[in-house]
Amino acid sequence: MIHKIKALHDGGKGLSIRAIGQELGLSRNTVRKYLRMDEQAIAIQLGDTARTKRLDEHRDAIVYLLKRFPKLSAVKVARKLREKVGELPASNRSIRRYVQAVKAEVATAQLRYYEPVVDDLPGVQCQVDPGELRGVMIGGEEATLHFVVFVLAFSRLMYVGVSFKPLDTQTFIQLHDEAFRYFGGVPDECVYDQTKLVVISEQYRELTINERFHEYATAAGYRIHACEGYDPESKGKVEAGVKYVKQDCLYGETFADREDLRSHVLNWLKTVANVRLHGTTGEQPVARFEALERGHLKPYLTPACVSRSLAPGATRQVDKTGLISWKANKYSVPLRWQQARVGVTEVDAELLVSDLESGEVIACHALCDDKGRVIKNTNHYRDHAQRTADLEAAITTELDEAAGAALCQQLKRSEPKIYKDQLLAARDLLRRYAPVDRELIDQLAQRPGLTATRLRAYLEASQAAIKRERLPEPLPLVSEGLDLSVYARIGHSSGQEVTHESA
Repeated sequence: MIHKIKALHDGGKGLSIRAIGQELGLSRNTVRKYLRMDEQAIAIQLGDTARTKRLDEHRDAIVYLLKRFPKLSAVKVARKLREKVGELPASNRSIRRYVQAVKAEVATAQLRYYEPVVDDLPGVQCQVDPGELRGVMIGGEEATLHFVVFVLAFSRLMYVGVSFKPLDTQTFIQLHDEAFRYFGGVPDECVYDQTKLVVISEQYRELTINERFHEYATAAGYRIHACEGYDPESKGKVEAGVKYVKQDCLYGETFADREDLRSHVLNWLKTVANVRLHGTTGEQPVARFEALERGHLKPYLTPACVSRSLAPGATRQVDKTGLISWKANKYSVPLRWQQARVGVTEVDAELLVSDLESGEVIACHALCDDKGRVIKNTNHYRDHAQRTADLEAAITTELDEAAGAALCQQLKRSEPKIYKDQLLAARDLLRRYAPVDRELIDQLAQRPGLTATRLRAYLEASQAAIKRERLPEPLPLVSEGLDLSVYARIGHSSGQEVTHESA
């Protein structure tokens, strides 16, 4: 440090005392003190091993604290000392340097118990760990890539499964299926950290396993081993693998599309990761695997739960508007299933909705990564535009093209908000009062404010006028079985003569 100060000052031609202090993190008084000393005095001071430091009188207390609590910071060591002895004769920076020196010299309590790990037996263990990398360029846009790294503990053979959406249980299972098919078999056990994809909860090392994932592991034929919480070092082989994938496989690469990325990862595994000389085994992972481990893996057949269209329990209730809720968003289904229960699953960044009875896929949506969105397929709802066009065509059929178009336009101008309902009523009225007076329709089509109610009034009046002019008065109804002829002679003479004599 003294030589650095001298060099930076350069006999007054270099940096100032203030600048040197800022550069080296020293006070100006310290810089000034060493600049005043000549080379001989500096050598004597540095060579004096008997010189003491201000905190030496508290050394035993500091050593005692560090042996009992090796993770104590220098700031807390100083605070505990001040509680016992009062103010310390040193600055905070000096205390930090002193504590660091004591830590380097004194054997403190072991932070964690470690033992050498003997290489695992072939075919016994696979370590699994998910990871993600943001800012991956796919198709000219930044995306977050989710992936899972699988490392066989004996041979270090690696597989990387990728996903373009956040991992859920079904995706996690599918990536396991890819990995075991890549390895050509399944090991005795797989090691995981306590992700919710595997472990729901832990108490006293008693684990509650994700039911769907446990079903897959049981069907595939391997044991689930979960590390203790916050203990990634117990599966260090795959922890290093996640970093390796990020830095060597993905970082600094750009991809044309998703398939290009998948091809890149598989090629990287084939030409780089699995053929390099491993630093621990000293062998190529693929060569060690083929020679010593492949024969120890158990045969693997894809369980039915992987290819099943619906995962157990993945059901949703359709609300009265024809929507289901899925991961903070709402998706539409055809109105036929309104207020029914349907099955839901995710496959390749798509949400598939199925009929629980037949298993038929009734709706398919691209998964949305946002929250609070409503994703609708217009085919799931009535097509109002098509319905309107059909009603306009029906009215044109009842009249003619010109008259029908004119009538529709007038109704639309009068009631644009309820135009479809007006068309429906107009169609029914034209059919009820057919044949209609075309001249009357032409006149009404030119009359502002025309509505279906007014159209009905005009058509009723027209029909009534026609009936009065062309049809005779209706005859009284005659009920069968009654002789009403007697009523026909009311008011007429019976033919008998009546004479009146004077009184």
